[in-house]
Amino acid sequence: MYRPVATPDSATSRGGLPNDSGDSVVTLDQVPRWIDAEHSLVHNDGDSAFSSSYFPDPLTFKSGTDSGDSGSVSKFPVNHEVNLKIYLWRGNPWNLEVDAVVNSTNEVLDEAHSSPGLHAAAGPGLAEECATLGGCRTGMAKVTNAYDLPARKVIHTVGPKYASKYQTAAENALSHCYRSCLELLIEHGLKSIAMGCIYTEAKNYPREPAAHVAIRTVRRFLEKQKDNITAVVFCTTSTIDTEIYKRLLPLYFPRDKQEELMALAKLPADVGDENGETVIDARKIRIKPLPKKVVSKPAKAPVDLPVSDVGSLRRTSSYLDTFLDPAFMSLIKDPDERRLEQWEKTVQAQRGWNFANLLGFGEIGGAPLSAAEEYSLHSRYLSKAKSLNLSEIAEMKIVYRGGVDSEGRPVMVVVGAHFLLRCLDLERFVLYVVKEFEPIMQKPYTIVYFHSAASLQVQPDLGWMRRLQQILGRKHQHNLHAIYVLHPTIGLKLTVFALQLLVDSVVWKKVVYVDRLLQLFRYVPREQLTIPDFVFQHDLEVNGGKGLIVDPRTKYVYHRP
Repeated sequence: MYRPVATPDSATSRGGLPNDSGDSVVTLDQVPRWIDAEHSLVHNDGDSAFSSSYFPDPLTFKSGTDSGDSGSVSKFPVNHEVNLKIYLWRGNPWNLEVDAVVNSTNEVLDEAHSSPGLHAAAGPGLAEECATLGGCRTGMAKVTNAYDLPARKVIHTVGPKYASKYQTAAENALSHCYRSCLELLIEHGLKSIAMGCIYTEAKNYPREPAAHVAIRTVRRFLEKQKDNITAVVFCTTSTIDTEIYKRLLPLYFPRDKQEELMALAKLPADVGDENGETVIDARKIRIKPLPKKVVSKPAKAPVDLPVSDVGSLRRTSSYLDTFLDPAFMSLIKDPDERRLEQWEKTVQAQRGWNFANLLGFGEIGGAPLSAAEEYSLHSRYLSKAKSLNLSEIAEMKIVYRGGVDSEGRPVMVVVGAHFLLRCLDLERFVLYVVKEFEPIMQKPYTIVYFHSAASLQVQPDLGWMRRLQQILGRKHQHNLHAIYVLHPTIGLKLTVFALQLLVDSVVWKKVVYVDRLLQLFRYVPREQLTIPDFVFQHDLEVNGGKGLIVDPRTKYVYHRP
């Protein structure tokens, strides 16, 4: 069923090569698949494989029967293609020769709170790289190199704290840990992953409920992404965890119809949604049918009301709409009414702006999107971006993160000269922009745009810029503090004016033109920016280099003394 932890004495018998820590390196060929493990199910009341007397499970559903209900449909049917990708192994994940291993750590990603023995096996380079990542939020994950480990990458994730009062939140955060790790695996073009138990006793997370969440989340993810992943290895380092996984794996990865039927009686009452997250019926939003229209009665004579009553009358539904989620409010409208409104908006916009397309500005006359439509559009692009490997876009260095501006707001840098329209897949570039902007635009932020030498490149039209702005959504519009444009040209200023007039007067009025690097450094300190060399050269050429000195080593620009 599983293999013991590797030791120097067992290295020869197992055929593995010792690594720097003395443990042998184990390949996937040496780890048995879940489908090849000996079936331990015994179909009787004394079933040792399912007995919870030693491992009490607060999630277990008491169905009142010990056998499967033949009339029920299993939520986890036999899937041989998915089962082929599951392994159970007793030992540390970092002894396995896989593409990625998972490290359960804390928000700071420090060595003291990481999986025991990981940093010692990987070497000091791992801790140094972790220190540059800026921490990690609970439920999220980040990737580093594996250094001295046999794996290629290490995926670090932060498990949640557990309290019975907030059990659902903890379960969903833990589910997101596993899903984030698997998403990063695919995003980096990797195929196999070894993961230990993502919980710590210091955070009070019970072992068996955590195992339920882990196994069902992996099952749901593999159902959607089985073509992109070849192996998921559940690694345990204790007898207790091993026995728990041996009992629970047949529930979510049944190998035959017998196990599938037995699982019907043993699965928890709540096995989560399509992603494995916990679902509670009492917390679902119920949409009631619209009330019937009432025939309006003749208006009554106006009655003088106290000031307090007048104030309450003004708080009509339109007033309350401003405090409600736009995505929810869009649901209470009749579908036919929404379609009619959309059609009217489209016709009105096309009548007003058809001439823009004739002038070469692109399709900027489409109907404006509602808040709910923009939110839905942004969510679709963000979800797709997280599932793709966009490393070729990142290597072009068109958009990348900077430091912070003079007031501490995060900075996003855009290099116009790197925007090679003929060599760029615009759709993938938009996905990359959405993914990069998402973490910083949750609060006020700044954009620095280097237009140096960009006038030589072909630029996208206004219609494309309008579409990009719609995809980024209204949070981008609200939280954007300023766009500092370095080395603007007359053509660029005319384009920005057209954007203010035809696309969005709010965002594009935040543009601040900057002619010199020294002027830019007043808004964003020099040490907070990674500036390409040609920008320094362009600055000297445009401004004549009068009174300026550029340090050839640090690229700092100084006034001549």
